[in-house]
Amino acid sequence: MTTIGCIGSGNIGGTAARLAVAAGYDVVLSNSRGPQTLADLAAELGPRARAGTVAEAAAAGDLVLVSVPLHAYDSVPPEPLAGKVVMDTNNYYPERDGQIEVLDDGSSSSSELLQRHLAGAHVVKVFNNIFFKHLGSLARPAGAPDRTALPIASDDPAAKAAATAFLDAIGYDAVDAGPLGAGGRKYQPDTPAYGTPYGPFSNEQGTPAPAATVRAALEAA
Repeated sequence: MTTIGCIGSGNIGGTAARLAVAAGYDVVLSNSRGPQTLADLAAELGPRARAGTVAEAAAAGDLVLVSVPLHAYDSVPPEPLAGKVVMDTNNYYPERDGQIEVLDDGSSSSSELLQRHLAGAHVVKVFNNIFFKHLGSLARPAGAPDRTALPIASDDPAAKAAATAFLDAIGYDAVDAGPLGAGGRKYQPDTPAYGTPYGPFSNEQGTPAPAATVRAALEAA
């Protein structure tokens, strides 16, 4: 079975890990504070999950989820991720990350920054536009009439296919938003596809958003 390496195991990373374990994946959890801080989460997730260092999660993952604050993107180790599909959940929040000139002037997107740092990897932008509680509650089996979709963007078709298969396994459809730069910008903060299709944060169960709803939101960006 495919192993998911999680670099960052907070709200989004931890929720995606929980969905992955439920779908039968093995998961290696990591964060910047060390494996000992993830012992409780690993125990909660059961025998398919274990805590490790960032380097161990990067090396072990067939698919790797990077869910760290954007300002820490350059702490992700490039070497063990060469050739791998990396699912990037990052968003640019200047109040947290500080001002980043290439993002402020539009010459780059946040995921393109990560792709340049991880030059040998194949980055897919995903999970960044949904509240973590909605991510946990809206998963549905394939074919369910109220199945929700998430947008993905990448410059690599094979990486998109891998991310789509992972989303399908954990309970979501995928909507191809296009390349990493232009496509990823369509569902970053302050766009119609960021958060809104899945309902307000005050409703922790969320609102199912089928592919047509997400596609319309992307087209409105």
